[in-house]
Amino acid sequence: MLDARLLKLPIASHQHRHEHHQIVIGVQGEADLSVDGTGSHLDTWKACLVPTEAKHDYCGDQQNHVMVINLDPSTPAMTTPNHADYERMVRVFEKPRTIQMDSSLQGLVQFAAGEFDRSPGNLAMHGHLAASILYCMADRVVDPKVVPNRHSLSPDAMQRYIRANLHRKISVQELASEACLSVSRFHEVFREVVGTTPHQFLLQARLNQAINLLASTSLSVSEISYRVGFSSQSALTNALRKHKGTTPTRLQARDSVA
Repeated sequence: MLDARLLKLPIASHQHRHEHHQIVIGVQGEADLSVDGTGSHLDTWKACLVPTEAKHDYCGDQQNHVMVINLDPSTPAMTTPNHADYERMVRVFEKPRTIQMDSSLQGLVQFAAGEFDRSPGNLAMHGHLAASILYCMADRVVDPKVVPNRHSLSPDAMQRYIRANLHRKISVQELASEACLSVSRFHEVFREVVGTTPHQFLLQARLNQAINLLASTSLSVSEISYRVGFSSQSALTNALRKHKGTTPTRLQARDSVA
């Protein structure tokens, strides 16, 4: 049986090892892992595979949340005829590695994380969703032809660039230049890899950062609007209402109550 849960990794580094295979998947924020001396930086587009007995340490930023899936290689239930492809799954853990998720797999992880959060006590559902993620990940690792790599666009590199420049206007042409692609090719590749348009991706990055600042700081809405690249406080308020179904006032009030 699979054991899967959402965790927040501590800011201070911790080290341990265990007698089961483990996948650590970025859901929110960022985290760093080192598995048998091999470093891995997690964001919402990456997963780290930790084989049994591998010594590893980990730490995360204040916003981090990860999905941890544990697979016991000695679990009898996983070796029954109902799991005839168990050996294929276990091949994923031949060595420590970091997986760059495509938009389909990343979407599945985010969906599962939402369901985990919605029904924290439904362990059977957690196990089924975790198994789906593991099977999909095995297809991509054991048979990489399933997800051909026809481009070099890195979503997390785009995220880092956008986060560093959120305070100003960022054009699609600028992002295309950063990815060393023409604007038309960038649009095509971006939709294929990320599953949305560059404009929507940039808007969501601005809104997510605004939500983080509203929930974790005492900055004014006007200052936050400036920091995340909106032209005015009303522009931020309208965007939050339209795309997130909330307002700055509600987010700040929720934080003060908590």
